[in-house]
Amino acid sequence: MKKKILFFATLALIVWTVASCMDDGDCGFCKNVTYDNGVKINETGETEYCGENYAAQKSKQDVVIGSLVTTTVCR
Repeated sequence: MKKKILFFATLALIVWTVASCMDDGDCGFCKNVTYDNGVKINETGETEYCGENYAAQKSKQDVVIGSLVTTTVCR
């Protein structure tokens, strides 16, 4: 009986996790790009964000350290 409850609780958690990003409808992929004097020198892999997390990524300000500028690019 305990195994069945644990199984269904785990299944419900997985379904909720997957559905949480699908229900928002406002999802996108973002990555960080670093430029040195306007020349791209580094780029991270894209990560999917949804809902409030996606909005937060899109509104991030550029980080400037000397001639290095790191910006978040979303699509």
